[in-house]
Amino acid sequence: MTNRSITRRLALLSSLVLASLGATAPAQAQSDNWPNRPIRLVVPSAAGAGGDIFARLIATPLSEILKQPVVVDGKPGANGMIASDMVAKAAGDGYTLLFAPSSAILINPVINSKMPYDPEKDLIPIAQVGAAGILLVANPKTGFKNLNDMIAYAKANPGKLAYASWGTGSSGHLAMEGIKAKYGLDMAHVPYKSIPQEVTDLIGNNVPVGFTDIASPIPHIREGRLNALGTTGSQRWPATQDVPRLTEQGYKFDADGWYGIFAPKGTPQAIIDRLATEINRIQRSDAVRPKIEAQNMIVPPARTAAQFAESIKADAVIWQGLAKTTDLKDK
Repeated sequence: MTNRSITRRLALLSSLVLASLGATAPAQAQSDNWPNRPIRLVVPSAAGAGGDIFARLIATPLSEILKQPVVVDGKPGANGMIASDMVAKAAGDGYTLLFAPSSAILINPVINSKMPYDPEKDLIPIAQVGAAGILLVANPKTGFKNLNDMIAYAKANPGKLAYASWGTGSSGHLAMEGIKAKYGLDMAHVPYKSIPQEVTDLIGNNVPVGFTDIASPIPHIREGRLNALGTTGSQRWPATQDVPRLTEQGYKFDADGWYGIFAPKGTPQAIIDRLATEINRIQRSDAVRPKIEAQNMIVPPARTAAQFAESIKADAVIWQGLAKTTDLKDK
């Protein structure tokens, strides 16, 4: 090989190395300088709903750690698709994040043939926040004390009992459609845009029974405005230890729900990893852990962002299998 050939090859190699460094430099500079302005945490919940409450439990200490405001931005509706779509299409710069329930991530792709985004490709998992089930509640005027009371009435009165959930494709929708299928019940679904609206109508007996998140109805249950009939999930939850699980009452539903924090695709890995570390630390702190448990959830095992992504894949097999079994649609 001539000296000229060697020189040309060295020059080509150098240009390739420099091009590679040039491509990674902006991302590195972006993550090194992050954050230098407020961060928006988009939540598919109305103010006062469980998702909003939990998001603020994380956002406040995270603001202090990052020394930038973490602003909770509620965008309820469509079982989280409005909020998720907004974040999925945002810039991957670490300044727009999503705080979403598991149903928004796992069930929406099964029941919506034309999703405006791909949760698996467009959203990067960062950290799980909390773990719990959901609550089956009824207006006291129904006289229902447990799941079997509701089933007995629905069987004796086909088509006369409607039920509420916080949206088509929600885990509440999924759970009740499973109950209907198992026991042969005729009950219309009344989907709400937000859980506070749903709870208000349950208290007013505008709809007699429904599934809600694990936290929102607790004060109303304690004050006798709603009856707790049962919970889903793998265990009894901190604030509802006296409420039997649906599994204990004959309808097996052991899958746990959770909230998760996600970033748009393209977000630098250094930002993802830092957020995962800080969010896991915040949940386990003496200041925040009791507040999570007071909202009737438990703190999940600490996981890296990659481990959280793997757990989502495992949960998807369970939740999507249930959705397909019940032929979950807008019922």
